Amino acid sequence: MATRFIHKALATASGIALAFSLAATPGSLAATPGSLAATPGSLAPTPGQGVTTTILTGPVELEDFRIMSNTPEHTAVIVTRGTSDAYIVNNVIVPGGHTGWHSHPGVSFVTVRSGTATEYHGGDPTPHVYSAGSGFVEEAGRVHLIRNEGNTPLELVAFQLIPYGAVRRIDEPAPF
Repeated sequence: MATRFIHKALATASGIALAFSLAATPGSLAATPGSLAATPGSLAPTPGQGVTTTILTGPVELEDFRIMSNTPEHTAVIVTRGTSDAYIVNNVIVPGGHTGWHSHPGVSFVTVRSGTATEYHGGDPTPHVYSAGSGFVEEAGRVHLIRNEGNTPLELVAFQLIPYGAVRRIDEPAPF
């Protein structure tokens, strides 16, 4: 049953759009009014700007499971211990918009449907750029921010698997 849900969820996710828009200057993490950085010495969370988030599905409760796909060319294994909540989330970010610094208590599989996503990880100002048709995985607890440094809407679709009953998104202070 869980395997069927995950296959269906991932198939559904491929047809759903998330768009993220960021208002900061491309390639810059400098603190300006409405920017990504918090005031020095501040531990205030950094809310997103220009982002529309829609929970398409979830939370959907899943019991422990172990699923595996194994062929000569590819192996994938997903194992959970304890009950999980699954979500499919659609985010739309306008050009110049961003998600704000945040983390998740579980893993997120993110696909870029259109536009270009620029992701920053807490403590590392190096941009990680993902274009339409690509994707990335976010580890549990990793502080990050996604910006739209382009001139067209950024559309992202994420499948999230988090501990049962946990808050899906945790706003975080800017790391630098």
